[in-house]
Amino acid sequence: MALMITDQCINCDVCEPECPNEAIYLGEEIYEIDPHKCTECVGHFDEPQCVQVCPVDCIPLNPAHIENNESLWAKYRRLVAPSAA
Repeated sequence: MALMITDQCINCDVCEPECPNEAIYLGEEIYEIDPHKCTECVGHFDEPQCVQVCPVDCIPLNPAHIENNESLWAKYRRLVAPSAA
């Protein structure tokens, strides 16, 4: 599953720089996570880094984007693949 940021977000700015896939961005009111880029840090770290640094625990799994470990690895490989020239 991709992760999501709930409306409990306090915009503390600590999660965005921790995301190795650049999936976290500032939305209209709070930070948001692009589910097409979020791999839950699979391929980079053992645990999602945004969840580790979030001071208010507002980054749960996104039930609208159910993925298994295999699909997260596939997404990771797609994101890090060199661009075709």
